[in-house]
Amino acid sequence: MSIPTNDQAGTRAGIQTSDAPLGRDDLARLVARDIAPGSFVNLGIGQPTLVSNYLKPEQNITLHTENGMLGMGPVATGDQIDGDLINAGKIPVTELPGASYFHHADSFAIMRGGHLDICVLGAFQVSATGDLANWHTGAPDAIPAVGGAMDLATGAKDVFVMMTLLTRDGASKIVEACTYPLTGIGCVTRVYTDKAVFLTGPDGVQVRETFGCTFEELQDMVPVPLTAAPADGR
Repeated sequence: MSIPTNDQAGTRAGIQTSDAPLGRDDLARLVARDIAPGSFVNLGIGQPTLVSNYLKPEQNITLHTENGMLGMGPVATGDQIDGDLINAGKIPVTELPGASYFHHADSFAIMRGGHLDICVLGAFQVSATGDLANWHTGAPDAIPAVGGAMDLATGAKDVFVMMTLLTRDGASKIVEACTYPLTGIGCVTRVYTDKAVFLTGPDGVQVRETFGCTFEELQDMVPVPLTAAPADGR
């Protein structure tokens, strides 16, 4: 499935830009395209890791992983795999020229000190005001694992979320208020899902573009008021 370019209608508010929901790789490609050149970025465990495979050299993006590395490259495959070179999700990765390694405490100092432009995280829920819940569902058998997500959510200048819009039961993960334990309050600025891209902030939940559904169909799925993002929406 092709992703609309910046020259196509996909940047106009509330317009359907594909005839089907986006798959994981198409979504990762879209997120990668939207990251500003020269950014310092952390990619969270799960879907966000795929973004590294679609960043272009001319974007000059520096990837950070919380286990102590700057200059991470795409996921390693075949002969590239080195068991000692992994990201925070224990996935083998490559290194780019100029990559550096450092102590875990220094890595968290980067996160907490506001030195990351963007972090891309998964989520269980995102509220209408940008609250993030991504570490625990409250289920009795679930293992709490907040890790560095709370540090990223409060330390990064922008927090992007990648997730499916609906749960397995068909409930929206964008909600009026999170019912799961919070990771961060009012921190999410953008949500990428298989059915739409949402902007969150003081203007409420805005829709930048939709995939495989109309704006009206999307509103039927999401229990919060939606508005169309401006034509120059970020």
